[in-house]
Amino acid sequence: MKASDMRPMTVDQIDDEVLKLKKEQFNLRFQRATGQLENTSRVREVRRDVARLKTIARQKRAGESAGAGKRTQRSKSKAKS
Repeated sequence: MKASDMRPMTVDQIDDEVLKLKKEQFNLRFQRATGQLENTSRVREVRRDVARLKTIARQKRAGESAGAGKRTQRSKSKAKS
């Protein structure tokens, strides 16, 4: 999954997708341990997708809190004037 596909998602949707990928990662680890894993590159893809989703979620959460902080700063500076 590309980052451009992930960016329009909401934080809740991203969290759901991370949970789904973590379950897949768990299953892939078991398949590798038992010798049943055919597509070994999928392990790497899933790991990177989880990291990418977590990064985007963190950026969105930081953007929401930073935006709220800026609004309060503006209102305080206007109150002093």
